[in-house]
Amino acid sequence: MLVQQRTIQRPVSMSGIGLHTGTKCTMTFRPAPENYGIRFRRTDIGGSPEIPADVDHVVDIARGTTLGIGEARVYTTEHVLAAVVGLQIDNLIVDLDGKEPPIGDGSAKPYVDKLMEAGFEVQDAPKDYLVIDQPIEYKNEEKGVHIVALPTDDFRITVMVDYNNPALGSQHTGLFDLEKEFIPEFSMCRTFCFLHEVEHLRDAGLIKGGTLDNAIVIADKDLPDDELKRISEKLGIKQSVFLGGHGQPINGKELYFKNEPARHKLLDMLGDLALIGVPLKGHILAARPGHASNVEFAKVVRKLYQQKKIIKKYQHEKKEGVVFDVTALQRILPHRYPFLLVDKIVDFQLNEKIVGVKNVSFNEEFFQGHFPGAPVMPGVLIIEGMAQTGGVLLLDGSTDQDDKLVFFMGINNAKFRKTVHPGDQLVFELTMKSRRSKVCVMDGKAFVDGQLVCEAELMATIVDRPKAAG
Repeated sequence: MLVQQRTIQRPVSMSGIGLHTGTKCTMTFRPAPENYGIRFRRTDIGGSPEIPADVDHVVDIARGTTLGIGEARVYTTEHVLAAVVGLQIDNLIVDLDGKEPPIGDGSAKPYVDKLMEAGFEVQDAPKDYLVIDQPIEYKNEEKGVHIVALPTDDFRITVMVDYNNPALGSQHTGLFDLEKEFIPEFSMCRTFCFLHEVEHLRDAGLIKGGTLDNAIVIADKDLPDDELKRISEKLGIKQSVFLGGHGQPINGKELYFKNEPARHKLLDMLGDLALIGVPLKGHILAARPGHASNVEFAKVVRKLYQQKKIIKKYQHEKKEGVVFDVTALQRILPHRYPFLLVDKIVDFQLNEKIVGVKNVSFNEEFFQGHFPGAPVMPGVLIIEGMAQTGGVLLLDGSTDQDDKLVFFMGINNAKFRKTVHPGDQLVFELTMKSRRSKVCVMDGKAFVDGQLVCEAELMATIVDRPKAAG
């Protein structure tokens, strides 16, 4: 696999009709600087809004993956993104003067050809791979979808499809070497649908630009000639239409591979996984994937990536069983001796849960007066340690923590169940209840030896850190 980022050498353009919207569009691929990522740009809208190609900007998954920001939309992005991922391009601007890329022949090959024509430029910055170091799983029992990412030294993807339709049956395929296999074995595999779906898709406002030249239609039922003619006229298909054998493309169109539908599903998944925003090192195994499940899985993996990125930024030395040590905590929190009341973070699940530890020593200053001869940790300081741990949970990578402070706005339903003494180890557990804009609510609990000693609901807000005078 490549180790440095790359973009293209020069702009290249192509024009055509969008598959679902049926609108005309000219798309231009342009070079982009290091660490820019992949962004779509709507040049036909005032201000030319940019839409980053990541799961945070997915706004629709009806028979394709639509990205949006504000009122700007780009439909059916998956084939373009599959070409970008397949060619291992990290940084790219995709200009469009319409809302949907040209569909070409329904595969990624037209985009691959254009990007190859543009040539590649190796950049100085290293690729930022996400290394899958633990199994990641997504399931949708209702639809029979199961996607797993497993640790491996390179990128691999295996796909199985089963539509419970005898016209297609079960198919599987796998890509194990992106550089060698993507272009000759997957890039040309075309989008497809069943004959019984065609009229429904058009009635749903989709495939307005669909033709027999940019999609494979698989015959899964027999139709009399007059019914076939009626559907063809409704879809605006001008050429004559005839059925082949059951399970074969209509009009006798040849498949490039016997399992071309499964290969196209793998292609779709490659494009959707680009929305993680970083290349992977791991083995993806997917049963019955589709755009909705691909995007949900990409959200899970992107969250892991953002979490690892945050940890790497603050925790410079890897320690077994520790997410953030006290040195890292001082990079995150503004508190210092004698008011830093958490020693380490041992569990951190982005925007979900955090576990911090405070070792309570007799040397704590407050024990001198609280109380002489009967040292008890003040309840307000237990709440403060809980709150500081919660402040770390607010790390989400969306803001520069160095320029922010966390202020607590409210403490509700605080209860103190047991006293805390020198020699105890406090374990703070906080879970995110809600987060809106800059305000969040967390449930906090503190334990000693597994026994609950304190609980409270905390409300906090993120504010700008005051600038130093002068």
